[in-house]
Amino acid sequence: MADQGISESARMLVPKDPASSMSIRDIVLNQITTLSTPFLRFGIIKVGGRATIIKLKTGNLAVFSPVALTAEVKAKVAQLSASSPSGTVKYLVAPDIEHHIFLSPWANEYKDVNIIGMEGLPEKREKDPNTRGLKFRTVFTPSNKNDMRITKEFDDEFEYEYVHSHQNKELVFFHKPTRTLIEADVVFNLPATEQFSMTGEDPNGGISTKLFGSVTNTRGNMIWQKRFLWYGPGSSDRKGFAASAKKMYEWGEFDRMIPCHGDVIEKGGSRILNNATAWFRENY
Repeated sequence: MADQGISESARMLVPKDPASSMSIRDIVLNQITTLSTPFLRFGIIKVGGRATIIKLKTGNLAVFSPVALTAEVKAKVAQLSASSPSGTVKYLVAPDIEHHIFLSPWANEYKDVNIIGMEGLPEKREKDPNTRGLKFRTVFTPSNKNDMRITKEFDDEFEYEYVHSHQNKELVFFHKPTRTLIEADVVFNLPATEQFSMTGEDPNGGISTKLFGSVTNTRGNMIWQKRFLWYGPGSSDRKGFAASAKKMYEWGEFDRMIPCHGDVIEKGGSRILNNATAWFRENY
């Protein structure tokens, strides 16, 4: 089953039939594929969920924020791997301490995978009998993040930053060949139109979704999303958050940003990221 190995508390947040509600889309043919699915934060807010698959030049695949491993997803993985006889899913990335629900099904299906996460996540999963047993090969901490190396094939294609000062302990990745940013909860781009497109539901439906969406969209000057980061997820260590924001700023201009929550951004991605984090860079 697609939901084996996930916690009981997470089951109510994900769709009962993920295959019928998931949108599988090639963002860059034979290079970037997204798996967009409904997801309810706290069981009520329509934020959507998204996995991103990057095919490396070696033919191996890196999967960020894995979602349900359906038969259709397995078929897509096989298609992406077909052009390289030795290619397989080689990296599974939990981009923050909340985005780990489906790690186990993927790790059980694709052996000898490098599971990438951050401090606290292995311990969190070990406390739950439904999720324990995974071996994390790469674990980011504040003390090792500046010296972290994953593998040559991965590091040849990615820049990355551990935003440990975010309350969810964010890992942000920049795919250099396609100039694409992949992130989880640093920036939201609601409404989650694509992620609810297969359900027939209004992605803006419900007062909680409307209220949260008014704060976490990327329209205009993004004043509410700036406030959300400043007074919320980044408030406990603004100086540390600023250091991460400055590092990501140095990655330069890019158009495409793939968030876990909300629609994929194809234009002005760096402007949106830098706008959202501007108060940190400007004040520290």
